Amino acid sequence: MTLSVVVVAHDMARELPRTLRSLAVPYQQGIDPEAYELIVIDNGSPEPLTVPRDLRTRVRLHRIEGASASPAPAANVGIGMAEGDLIGLLVDGARMASPGLLAAAVLADGLAEQTIVTAPAWHLGAERQTGAEPGHDQAAEDVLLEQAGWEDDGYRLFSISTPAASSARGLFGPKGESSSIFLRKEMWQALGGLDERFQLPGGGLVNHDLYRRACALPNVRLVVLLGEGTFHQVHGGAATSGRVSRAEMRADYEAICGAPHRPPSNRRLFLGTVSPQYLPYLAESVVLAEGAQAVPGAG
Repeated sequence: MTLSVVVVAHDMARELPRTLRSLAVPYQQGIDPEAYELIVIDNGSPEPLTVPRDLRTRVRLHRIEGASASPAPAANVGIGMAEGDLIGLLVDGARMASPGLLAAAVLADGLAEQTIVTAPAWHLGAERQTGAEPGHDQAAEDVLLEQAGWEDDGYRLFSISTPAASSARGLFGPKGESSSIFLRKEMWQALGGLDERFQLPGGGLVNHDLYRRACALPNVRLVVLLGEGTFHQVHGGAATSGRVSRAEMRADYEAICGAPHRPPSNRRLFLGTVSPQYLPYLAESVVLAEGAQAVPGAG
């Protein structure tokens, strides 16, 4: 087993099947289905989640009863179950993947002794899912996805999405978190997994903390997958719905970590290929990078 991908989900009967189909073959390209597994952690959903039976990929489903409102303990359970040498984490089970994400992550892992592999994050729809886009609800999103024909060509998802806040600085700017992070098993062990002191619904900035600590490990190489990404489906999550405010999450982070959150500034190595649908983001990233260079101290 080369790769394990851990997916944490809570009350996502609508979203999880799409996520899993996007992580399974034949949608995932360039990877042998025998070379990886999916581990789904049902984090105490009111109704137990199920896995589509027709997936051509090994899937293990584990349910946690009486679960925390934070996904951190559930993610750590999944990481502990993983059999792969390389372990990927999607702490939000509503995130669909682009078709080359897994093959590119495995390829990128071989570039250094200690590699952090990540890809930019996106929100489905014309605006970020923070309540600012009128009419973007689950029903509208279902229509959007059907019209896009994402199962025939997953790169079409870039044409119907907008970069998440963590990717708003473009490819060449620092990212505050990783919504799809891949680390070798020994690196997860060195980090001790996710910090379970983050107990806000949805975990607050637990994902930001994980990414920051991973980037602070000695002798790490940060690889950003060019042309790949994850796409967030609207599901009433704690952060995107506004049930937990950014101010609350920042205060929680500072209380736990002892300092305000700052994005890691590691230099990035880019790996991947670019589809036509990805070109506008690449072009915008260049403009943002040029603007940052023009501002002293920016970047």
